[in-house]
Amino acid sequence: MKTVTSADGATIAFDEFGAGPPVLMAAGAFNDRSTTEPLARVLSTDFMVVNYDRRGRGDSGDGPEYAVEREIEDLAALLAHVGGSAAVFGYSSGANLVLKAAASGLPIAKLVLYEPPFVVDDSRPRPGPDMSARLAALVAADRRGEAVELFQTEVIGMPAQVVAQLRDAPFRAGMEAIAHTLAYDALIVGDLSLPSALIASITAPALVLDGEDSPPVMRDAARALADTLPSGHLRSLAGQGHAIEPDATASVMAKFLSD
Repeated sequence: MKTVTSADGATIAFDEFGAGPPVLMAAGAFNDRSTTEPLARVLSTDFMVVNYDRRGRGDSGDGPEYAVEREIEDLAALLAHVGGSAAVFGYSSGANLVLKAAASGLPIAKLVLYEPPFVVDDSRPRPGPDMSARLAALVAADRRGEAVELFQTEVIGMPAQVVAQLRDAPFRAGMEAIAHTLAYDALIVGDLSLPSALIASITAPALVLDGEDSPPVMRDAARALADTLPSGHLRSLAGQGHAIEPDATASVMAKFLSD
């Protein structure tokens, strides 16, 4: 494990695998760098992969007051560590973060975006503007389980009965442990609208990935994102869903990053 120090003094932890052109890996809600590690290890045969914990997760520190800009500064520190520019992979809401970072002007050479959670139709309700504050209040009151379920139902859009069935799942404790970062992801994704003007400002080549077995709302979002990006390309992974399958994802990524 290595670390960099972000602009506000927060320590950002990461693992570095392989050698070659640099690629940074940003995970999504409920995840730390263990989620993206299998993909990072497969990619490391051709690339130097920096697989990091977003702030507040895993081995990374945090600051006294959160803002999306702090996470963009974290990426800036990692880019400086690898020489100033790199390709960046974003998974789920981590892809939303990467898009904001690219639009801010960070020197991102290429983007790979795996199913960022946008909603491009009226198929489901959208989270309200107070979602982040509601999540933070639940965590502050030590009601982490309720924060988990609020995010699952109103941000992810899972049916309440499914959420209830998962209360005793073996991974529930891990979700509650990271629940304080759900307010961060809620700020990043907002009301799940596709920010067309922001996306249209991103000129870096971008590969948008979705799984052929993912729900239509995710696949529609991926298509809309690829169409809006000036240099966007869409690739659907056969037999895959929202979870990352390392080999299938790495083979498509490696070709795009090497072209």
